[in-house]
Parts: sequence; C-alpha cells; structure tokens
Amino acid sequence: MFEQLGLIGCGLMGGSFALALKEAGLVRQVVGYSKSARTRERALELGVIDLEAATLEQAVAGSDLVLLAVPVAATESSLAAIAPVLAPRALLMDVGSTKGDVVAAARRTLGERLSRFVPAHPIAGKESAGIEHAEASLYRERQLILTPLPETHAPLVELAAELWTLLGSQVLEMSPERHDAAYASVSHLPHLLAFAAMNAILAQPQADEWLALAGPGFRDFSRIAASDPSVWRDILLANREQVLLQSRQFRAALDALEAAMLAPDADALQSLIAQASQARTGWQLGGLTYNPSEAVAA
Repeated sequence: MFEQLGLIGCGLMGGSFALALKEAGLVRQVVGYSKSARTRERALELGVIDLEAATLEQAVAGSDLVLLAVPVAATESSLAAIAPVLAPRALLMDVGSTKGDVVAAARRTLGERLSRFVPAHPIAGKESAGIEHAEASLYRERQLILTPLPETHAPLVELAAELWTLLGSQVLEMSPERHDAAYASVSHLPHLLAFAAMNAILAQPQADEWLALAGPGFRDFSRIAASDPSVWRDILLANREQVLLQSRQFRAALDALEAAMLAPDADALQSLIAQASQARTGWQLGGLTYNPSEAVAA
C-alpha cells in the first residue's frame, strides 16, 4: 500500500495507472498534475485523482510513489523539476515508449535521486488519448518492460516489478539499448509505415473514393495511423537512429518483393509471402512460436 501517488500527466496512461492502483487497493490517495487545468478538473470529476495539484512540484512533494506520464520530449524538464522535491524513499517511474533518451535525461537531472528511478514502458495503449479513455484494465495481460540503471536501488526494481505484476502485467527486464532496438522494430516502425501509407493514399486525387471502398484489412492495417500526432512525433525523433535502421530493413524487404513482381517470379514471390504468413500465423502477444528455420519453402 502506497500512501500517495504523485501523478504527473493525467492522460490515458497516467490515468489508467491511477485507476488500476485504486481498484487493486494499492494507494490511499492520488494527487494529479497536468499542464491543462481542464484536464486536472476532468480527472478529479472522473475520480481518477483525489486532489488536484497546481504545479508538478506540489504533486510530487510527500508522495512515496511518483509516475511520470508525459510526452517523452517533456521528460527532462519534468525530471529536473521533480528532483528537488522527490522524497528520499520514493519510487519514481515513467511510462515512456523510448528509454535511451529517458535514461540520459535522468542522469542529467536527478542527481542523488537517480537511484530512486525505475524506467518503465507498459506495452499498452489506445488510439484515443485523454483522461476520458483511461481505464483500470489497460495494463492487464500486457507486457511491462523495466529498464533499470546500474545505479537503481535493487529493492526498488523488485518493488516496481511486484507493483506492475499486481496490476496484471507481465514484467520483463532489459537494457535501455535493447529496448529501443526491439521497439523500433515492432512498434515505432509499424506506426511510421501506417502514417506513410495513409499519406500516400491522401496524396492521390482518388483518395476519397478509394478510402470509401476500403474494407476490414485496411481498417486493421491502418488502425495505428490514428494515433496521437504529437506523441508519435516525439517518439520517432527520440528513437530516430533505431527507427531509421529498421526503415532501411523494411526497404530491403520491400525491394525483394518488388523484384519478384518485376521479374516476374511467381515462386520467389510466393516464398516471400509464405515466410511472412507463417511467421504471423505463429505469432502471439508476448512471443513468437514460429521458428524461421522450420519454414517450408513454397
């Protein structure tokens, strides 16, 4: 049981964390801060927070648990403000989708409080942002990645893992570098491709007609293109080296498919499609049961 959660960012992710803590009986009081006064008022109306803080420092002071749920571009300034008022025994976490930049920001700002920081990334979310979409179940049966620093107090890593487990998450631990490389591949690049695919259609004069004819396949493929633009601008820039590396990998794979079509080489094209199809059939949230070495050439 935590006495007080200091919630910095009363949006989808932070609001869902607060609701999940309350539902699980793990916190006595939630003090919330967001830049927007209307967002703070709405969070209070919805019962997400119990007290509204006028400043970031007010939310953190006296809290034994602090969650930073702001866009990754705002991480450094937020941590700098947190450092002087963070309680000596508090657990500090974030929910940012990139970790290398977050860790670097923490090293520059937290000083002696660096040992209290456990960087975290819940693999959960929705296309619709905002406090109105927060829900206590958001983190259930979802992976949660912890990327602790060498300086992080070991018992705090254990406490963070236990806390997220109690909220229903499957907790994994990895380095910030490994995290950013992995999620550039399976999260950041897919968003980039979805944005590009939508823009490619919109650039053509028949866009309205073609979009009106689209079916479930297009709906599923393009779903993440509806994600929050400012959030994804920050993520793509923060992890740009890894995302650009994955973009080059994608271009090579697309080139291979195009070459088979240009040849035309039906066998090569079917083999490439089969490889992707078998991998996707064997994939499930939290793991891949497909083994590429067992693929049967078409």
